[in-house]
This record gives sequence, C-alpha cells and structure tokens, in this order.
Amino acid sequence: MRKRPLILWFLAVMITFSSVVYQRLTGPTHSVRGSLDIGGEIVKFRLLRTHVTTSDATMNIAAPDSQVTGFLGWRRYKSHDTLRRVELERQGENLLVRIPKQPAAGKVIYQVTLVDAAGTKYELTEQPVIIRFKGPVPISVLILHVILMFAGMLLSTRAGLGALSKEQRLFRLTAWTSALIFIGGLIFGPIVQKLAFGEFWTGWPWGHDLTDSKTAFAMIFWLMALWRTRKSGKGRYLVVAAAVVTLLVYLIPHSVLGSELDYTKSGV
Repeated sequence: MRKRPLILWFLAVMITFSSVVYQRLTGPTHSVRGSLDIGGEIVKFRLLRTHVTTSDATMNIAAPDSQVTGFLGWRRYKSHDTLRRVELERQGENLLVRIPKQPAAGKVIYQVTLVDAAGTKYELTEQPVIIRFKGPVPISVLILHVILMFAGMLLSTRAGLGALSKEQRLFRLTAWTSALIFIGGLIFGPIVQKLAFGEFWTGWPWGHDLTDSKTAFAMIFWLMALWRTRKSGKGRYLVVAAAVVTLLVYLIPHSVLGSELDYTKSGV
C-alpha cells in the first residue's frame, strides 16, 4: 500500500512529461524543419512560425554551393496584398531569408524557393508557411506561467489517478490543482496574452482563442470538483472528469485559433 502513492506520482509525472513533449512538437508556433537534396548536397532548413515584433524574422539556410540561389515569396496573411518576390541574400555559405516585422498578432504567409545552377527550382515546403508576430514577453513572466500550468497539469493527473484508485482524501490535491490552474492560466495567462498581443482575453465569449477558452473550461470542472470533495470520499467522479478534461485541454496544441490581425479591416 505504501508503494501505491509513489506509483501514482510516477505515472502522473510520465503523463505530464509526455504532454509537455507533445505541446513542444505540435501547434502553429512550432518551426518547420526539413531537408532536400540539391545536386547531391543535402540542404537543411528551419522556417520560423513565430517571432517578436521588435525585429525582422531572419532565417539562415546553409547552401555552401555558391551557384545555388533562391527567392522568397510573401504577403501579409488576411490582406489584399499581392505576392511579393524577394531574392535571397547570400552571406558566405548561407542564404538569408528575411520576413519584415509586423504588428502584434500580424501574420505573414511565405514560401522559400531555391534554384540550382541549371535553373531547377526547389520549394522548401509543399505548402506556404504562416508566421505570427508577437510582442516581447519577459522571460521571467513566461517561465512562471509555464511552470504553474504544467505543475497544475501534474497535480491534475495525480488527483485523477488517485480518484481512479479510490483514494478517499482528494480535497488537498483538488485545491492545489485549482489554485495552480487559476493562477497560471487565468492570471498569468492573460498577462502573457496582453504583453504578446495587446489583449488580456481573446477567448469565449469575446473571441475564439482556444488557449483562453480551454483553460476557463477546465477551471469550471475543477471548481465543481473542489466544492464536491470538501467531504472525504465524495466527488471522486468529478475529479476524474476534471482530470480527463484537463488532459484533453492540454492535448489541444497551444495557440490554435489564437490572436490574429485582419489587415483587411485594421487599416495597417
């Protein structure tokens, strides 16, 4: 019996760690990576999908063959712009891709094409890439927000596993989970949102940002579980439901349907 809590904590850590990895590798802000063969030479690339508003988004593509050139086609996303074509600048063995900086929540859709000595064109991606610009967020605020959210996820998972294993005293875990998700998601979350995109809240009912909406949705379940678990042995099913909802919420890639500047309406 003494080993059971340790096993539950171990499982909770593994599930939480897996969700962290999943969040890191998915979603609209994760860089597009790949490689292609140009004349027997492997060219690797990393294309950005998020950048700060304080500078142009620059990317280096390693192409040692000086006869390899390229161009960038881009336009502002959700605009009446025509596609602009810019020749890539060579800097030594690299070709430089530069996306002009945009206002917070402004997006640019772009595609990079390389050309070999024979004139053959190689598009780096099958579909154009979309990059979103955001205001700079102090690293201390961002780190604290992330730590609180994933600590909440850890305790949420542990509480759910405890409820499934019929632990009687769930109120403390439920209270800590509720507090962490509230502080991390509903206090620091809006602060990060304001710094990055100029608005404290863009989820339901004022917007469609899933990052905001999903946090509020999970919080509702934890408040119900917190109320029910005040009495020992009660609320087990609500804790399981809240933990499952929280896990599903974390499986939704971060920044899906996030803040987006509509250039056709903004007048920018």
